[in-house]
Amino acid sequence: MSLRAALTVPARYGSLAAGMLPVLAFPALNLEPLAWVGLLPGLLLFRAAPTAREAAVRGWWFGTGYVLAAMYWLLPSVGPALPLIAVVFGVLQTGLGLAARALLRPPLTARRALAALVVLPSLWVVAEFARSWQALGGPWALLGATQWQHPTVLALASIGGVWLLSAVVVAVNTAVLIALLAARTSVRVLGALTATTLLLAGPAAFALTPAPRPVRSATLALVQPGLTPDGASRLDASAALTTTLTDHPDLVVWGESSVTTDLDRDTAALARLRALAAGTGSELLVNEDARKANGTISKDAVLIDPAGIQARYAKMRLVPFGEYIPFRSALGWLTGISKAAAENRTPGHSFHLFEPVDRTGRPLPAGVLICFESAFPDLSRTATLQGAQLIIYQSATSTFQHSWAPEQHASLAALRAAETGRPVVQAALTGVSVAFDAQGRELAHYGTGQRGVLTVHLALPAPTARTWYDRVGDVVPWTALAVTLATAAYALRSTRRRPARATVSEQAEDRHPATQS
Repeated sequence: MSLRAALTVPARYGSLAAGMLPVLAFPALNLEPLAWVGLLPGLLLFRAAPTAREAAVRGWWFGTGYVLAAMYWLLPSVGPALPLIAVVFGVLQTGLGLAARALLRPPLTARRALAALVVLPSLWVVAEFARSWQALGGPWALLGATQWQHPTVLALASIGGVWLLSAVVVAVNTAVLIALLAARTSVRVLGALTATTLLLAGPAAFALTPAPRPVRSATLALVQPGLTPDGASRLDASAALTTTLTDHPDLVVWGESSVTTDLDRDTAALARLRALAAGTGSELLVNEDARKANGTISKDAVLIDPAGIQARYAKMRLVPFGEYIPFRSALGWLTGISKAAAENRTPGHSFHLFEPVDRTGRPLPAGVLICFESAFPDLSRTATLQGAQLIIYQSATSTFQHSWAPEQHASLAALRAAETGRPVVQAALTGVSVAFDAQGRELAHYGTGQRGVLTVHLALPAPTARTWYDRVGDVVPWTALAVTLATAAYALRSTRRRPARATVSEQAEDRHPATQS
């Protein structure tokens, strides 16, 4: 088929649109119930494909539509590269198209229905796991994140992370399709029972899993200065808001890039921040986005008390195109037509806890991460395993202020809270600043149109408290990968056996030709 013919197949455009549909379940629209049935149009198109090749192509178009809709807000940063990125990542859903056609085509037997309930969620999770690799951009718009507003469903994340949530959502979509389309009553019942069981799995896990037992509390002040014209006015606005504090929180948190000079060399700015810490009676957690003495630029979380700098952490997971351009020698031209990074930031190389001192003089073990790092489950899990009692994110999404990105970004904190059993807060320069308890329930929220200080009171678990996800880590995606490889091996073996069977059949026909009338 020529390129022109390939671009005139209506079902492929239907697949592109079908890929966009589940994205409506994410913030800011938050049509969460749609996630449980939003894959049905795509699965129906895959099932109806006339050939396996066409099913794979429809899966590719579906994946392209999903990425385009989920990441449309990247246009200011990547410009015309966004469609290319979507097409590349769309390839990851070709397997879903192939498997859906092979397993869901009529007549739909119980054996193939059971296989579909295992294989299709596995393929989806593997695709998410693959594009979550930092070198490929990192995790965003993972389907399980659509359920961020439902702590009873998030209980599944405490067992298997966001990966388990994604697998369950895909499995429910598959089960609903089986219940609707199977010809045999027993297979329809299988689909209906599976969908019902999986929908009840989250609430059952929530009811049966004890809530993290608090052993202490902490009060944090999240400073949100709003839009400012430059770095100096941003510092002024954050400092002015901090001086209004009268209740002496245990820690004051500023957003990402709240300081734009190197505090190791800018002694005046550091002296100002030390004075703020002394005046409020609370240590300050600021964020430095500046060129260092060695000429590199990094984004650092910096803990300051009246004596000076007590800890630093350099952001390790950078935003592709926003903070660095992959293959800059080939893609650097994007800076001329978009807001892509003019110069690459330098990533940090290791993570360590911060231990600010609270009002009682006790250390407060905290995992401090920066902005995009809230998308990575492994980082918050690392903080928990090191003994963090809470997770703190410093964020800035002003580039995408009037898009869905700030709300999508803030929602990730709920996932990380449920996964780790730790309260999670995010302080954002221009919103969204937010706080969640250790089960992912929202405690406080400052939207993009607000300016001020969001004070939150948190119940903290013991440093040794662990969820199942803390203990077992990414067992779900690795299991999904094993299922995917086993399925591919079986399909390859079956493909090789078919020609041999055809040859035997042809030889039999040659020996016993049919009688023609």
